[in-house]
Amino acid sequence: MDKQTISRDGTRIAFERTGQGPAVVLVSGAMSTGATVAPLAARLSDRFGVIVYDRRGRGGSGDTQPYAVAREVEDLAALIEAAGEEAWLYGISSGGALALEAAASGLPVRGVAVYETPYADFGGGEPQRAEYTVNLHEALGQGRRGDAVELFLRLTGLAPEVIASARQSPMWADMEAIAPTLAYDDAVMGNGLVPGERLGSIPVPVLSLAGGASPEWLRRAAEAVARSAPRGTYRTLEDQNHMVEPQVLAPVLAEFFTS
Repeated sequence: MDKQTISRDGTRIAFERTGQGPAVVLVSGAMSTGATVAPLAARLSDRFGVIVYDRRGRGGSGDTQPYAVAREVEDLAALIEAAGEEAWLYGISSGGALALEAAASGLPVRGVAVYETPYADFGGGEPQRAEYTVNLHEALGQGRRGDAVELFLRLTGLAPEVIASARQSPMWADMEAIAPTLAYDDAVMGNGLVPGERLGSIPVPVLSLAGGASPEWLRRAAEAVARSAPRGTYRTLEDQNHMVEPQVLAPVLAEFFTS
């Protein structure tokens, strides 16, 4: 990241802007940095001024304590101010929840696109989420970052043998390095249910996307997000899963950002 802005609480937020045109801010999900969405930025930069940033606690950004979801909303406010204009937001996974919260908070946003924000659209999953939260904070509090990463990977549905293999891979050290931010994404997701009332306060267009090859619950959640937003639209991307391909996603976002 070659630029930085200072958030309201003094935290340094590292970012870069590529391309020319209307401002678009890309918000990454859990266990990721701005580099994760850089391939998508490259696909959009011929038509937009795309901002990719490291969320607080990751990459080149700072991490002022104590954490609060409102601080991450302020980070987005600082980025939009740095852009010098209203911006479109795109968030993937839990980054989508943050983008939606930013819009609901009244930031100068033109519209929000989200991909597979992992809410549940029905009750019953709260105990599992609550147990995850308790176990996650316990692991992080005891400095067991590897165990925290494993808890998250289990929550996503990865098989034990896949997690065991990941622990032996070179990428595991990088995952442990940003493990504390798992608590941030957990806070962003709240109780894990679709926050219908909060989404109902978003005044701008919302595009909620899901992959046709993803689990049914993710598609149901994406539909629920669209239903909850007054100006919400749902769309399925055929043959895509949670690791959506930038070349498939970019044209859909470009259409939305110019609507």
